Amino acid sequence: MNYRLNFTPVIEALPGLLSACLGTLVLALGGMALAIVIGIGGVLLRQSRIRQVRWLVMAFVELIRNTPFLVQIYFIYFALPLAGLRFDPTPAALIALGINGGAYAIEIIRGGVQSIARGQVEAGLALGLHRGLVFRLIVLKPALRAIFPSLTSQFVLLTLTTSVASAISAYELTSVAQRIESDSFRSFEVYGTVTLFYLAMSWLLMRLFALIQARYLSYPVR
Repeated sequence: MNYRLNFTPVIEALPGLLSACLGTLVLALGGMALAIVIGIGGVLLRQSRIRQVRWLVMAFVELIRNTPFLVQIYFIYFALPLAGLRFDPTPAALIALGINGGAYAIEIIRGGVQSIARGQVEAGLALGLHRGLVFRLIVLKPALRAIFPSLTSQFVLLTLTTSVASAISAYELTSVAQRIESDSFRSFEVYGTVTLFYLAMSWLLMRLFALIQARYLSYPVR
């Protein structure tokens, strides 16, 4: 084996790779925000008294969770334009990430809400608390404590899933890495560096989530 490492193309392309890391984080955080909105909205609709609405939400969850993300992003980018809905690569990837993450968020958030005993809610109402206050203090915060590890793990996975967006040339790390590799033919150096970048981004996100949990969701020390 006479292969010799040469990181010169990677070093020369480092500003572009770092900029692509930012693009990946923008995609990931945007997808997370959209996923949370879809998750909360889906949980509220799952509690609807209209049976057809509940079935629609359940069908959405099953459809997204049981189809490949690559097919979903292809559908949004290539199929929807036939119906008059056309998106650029990056917005299409953002929508696909949000929808994909939202389907999982619905089930995670629903599990957290269901873990709150009905008696606690009734006790809060019996004490004269406003329904909004009951939801925020008795339902939402304890539910977030329960689901936060699962939700953040799903969001880290969503960050890594952004690499699939390279299939439609969205601006993110893997897409830029593919262009660098095709120009330099230094596959080991390029993808080895990209692996470290993804590892660093995942670690930073986990640290950020841990700080949020410690700051806002931890039980007060008595």
